[in-house]
Amino acid sequence: MSAGVRRIGIGIAEDAQKVIDSANSVAGNFTIVCYCRPGTVDKKTAGMDVEIREHAYPEQALIDDLMAGRIDAAVRGTLPANSTLRALKKAEGVDHLERIALLETVYGKKFLLTPVGVDEGWTVPEKLELIKKGRRIAQKFGLAEKVGVLSGGRLGDVGRHSQVDASMAEAELVARLGDAEHCEILIEDAVETCGLIIAPDGISGNLVFRTLTFLGGGHGHGAPVVNISRIFVDTSRASPNYANALLLAASLLE
Repeated sequence: MSAGVRRIGIGIAEDAQKVIDSANSVAGNFTIVCYCRPGTVDKKTAGMDVEIREHAYPEQALIDDLMAGRIDAAVRGTLPANSTLRALKKAEGVDHLERIALLETVYGKKFLLTPVGVDEGWTVPEKLELIKKGRRIAQKFGLAEKVGVLSGGRLGDVGRHSQVDASMAEAELVARLGDAEHCEILIEDAVETCGLIIAPDGISGNLVFRTLTFLGGGHGHGAPVVNISRIFVDTSRASPNYANALLLAASLLE
């Protein structure tokens, strides 16, 4: 990590002004470096603490600078997911990425949710690892350290379908081994007391995330990747702004 003022990178592909406005709104205590293709950004719109780094392959430049320590943390911004995350996996030498999303309901209730990627959190050991890492993030953000494990139904639904039965049995096991609580399918109750919610699998977690943020009036503040050596916050290109994701990255540096 570099000494002195922290430097946080963020990627720009589309909606350049949205990213620049987000960067300008939070820059000051740290410098923000925006990665984009040449000609994407009007440099006159960048503030004093916002740098523009032009590169033919901004995804690779962002990851290269992160790994080399030229920036202290990175936010995906509006860069395409596939190429950016592929570059990150290759640089870190991992075959998958584990993400924990910081979400906020329309009523202002914040909580962590994982897994949120379709290839994440499919096994009991993977869920237990996410619980361990998620607890540390919850503590850092001042969220409740209680963990709620979701399943595909209520306990009274046992016997209605084999997949529901299997989901509840696994949730019971994860809750017991992870010192957590099996909250059944009742996510609306779980978020009231739990700072970290464990979805049954990456598909349902992704659906929860997308429903809350794109249909339910809630907010996604970014999803730190927790199985790599550097700080990288994944984001959705549909996010209204990236100020919170940049602040999230900055808070993880503390």
